[in-house]
Amino acid sequence: MQSKTYTMVKIFKITAISEGFSYLILLANMLFIKPTNSVLYKTLLFPIGMTHGILFIGYLYLAFIIKSQQKWTLKDLAAVLLGSLIPFGAFFIEKKYIKNA
Repeated sequence: MQSKTYTMVKIFKITAISEGFSYLILLANMLFIKPTNSVLYKTLLFPIGMTHGILFIGYLYLAFIIKSQQKWTLKDLAAVLLGSLIPFGAFFIEKKYIKNA
């Protein structure tokens, strides 16, 4: 049982970091490349957006799965879920709330 918990937490940790990076890349694409009206913006928007969307859904799903394993309160879970909406939030959440990984 302990190894299953460790595996799920490790997967969540990787997903949180990946989701955080994809969010920052998506924001950088919107803030720095879009104003130039280049074709690069439209070319990158779909793959970056789709990747971030999948990682975001995975982050939320895994947060609900490991909630009981990490013994999070409802307040902790709300902070973890909110962390996925704030730039750099996923990195903070990964350091503060993820244990046993």
